[in-house]
Amino acid sequence: MKSPPSSSTERPLNASAIALVLLLCLTWGFNQVAVKLVLPDIPPLTQAGLRSFGGLIIILLVARWRRVPLLMRDGTLAAGLFAGVLFGIEFIFLYCGLVWTTASRAVVFLYTSPFFVALGSYRFLGERLSRLQWVGLALSFVGVALAMGVPQPNVDAKVLLGDLMMIGAGSLWAATTLIIKVSRLRAVPAEKGLAYQLVVSAPVLGLAALLGGESMTRFPGTLAISLMVYQVVWVVGATFLLWFMMIKTYSASKLSAFTFFTPLFGVAAGYFILNEPLTAAFGVAAILVTAGLYLVNRPAPETTDPLLKRPKT
Repeated sequence: MKSPPSSSTERPLNASAIALVLLLCLTWGFNQVAVKLVLPDIPPLTQAGLRSFGGLIIILLVARWRRVPLLMRDGTLAAGLFAGVLFGIEFIFLYCGLVWTTASRAVVFLYTSPFFVALGSYRFLGERLSRLQWVGLALSFVGVALAMGVPQPNVDAKVLLGDLMMIGAGSLWAATTLIIKVSRLRAVPAEKGLAYQLVVSAPVLGLAALLGGESMTRFPGTLAISLMVYQVVWVVGATFLLWFMMIKTYSASKLSAFTFFTPLFGVAAGYFILNEPLTAAFGVAAILVTAGLYLVNRPAPETTDPLLKRPKT
């Protein structure tokens, strides 16, 4: 496997990149509210499958408009299909995990993903995190946990099973990110990388919904249809595409660290839209997350060992 250039891997996040990734996190935080509002009309796995299928259509239209060749042979088929399978299973784990654990615990364990990205970046990309940067990741995680109100009492085996499923979803999310970084997918247009994941995940999620016995008892209302359009066009068609463009350019571990903001935005969206309670702990949590992100984005000390700066294959 050909190694990508290390200079791209080490590219720091500038102000524009930080603003863009925060916009993506805001979108994904609100998306949790959108999914909840659609659930009475469309079951979760069915909703996810429809989102992948509709998002694929959007990506195909974007690729045609930009004249991006999607069918050209470039040696990415195996990596693309693998990423697509992981992408689909990730959402199966996520939605099945929500059956057993609470939403607050679920989002905390899902956002263990940056830890997996950091570990994978060290192993496969040669990226190094200093002690302060690891402390920053830990502070951000504590902030998310505080905002979501964990730990919680009365945790039984079923809740722990759901927690493990959410950790599995987080690890699969990280694995998808790393596959793009270490494989030839890094060199292809973002439209093709995302198309791989959508074309595989749509039938995977559809089959999961069928096996899970999901069904729609009524025709979706106007609100549900509008929010599904939002998920398909903006969340998948725009933000996912922008995300894959960014992870091909910037440091995987540092970029993923910003996803700690997503659950905080989700809590805020729940407060303003669903009237969910918002405690003073949220303010403390936001400070912890911000401090952690500051630490994790400080430049790591340069190593004198050239092998540690060279991405591994």
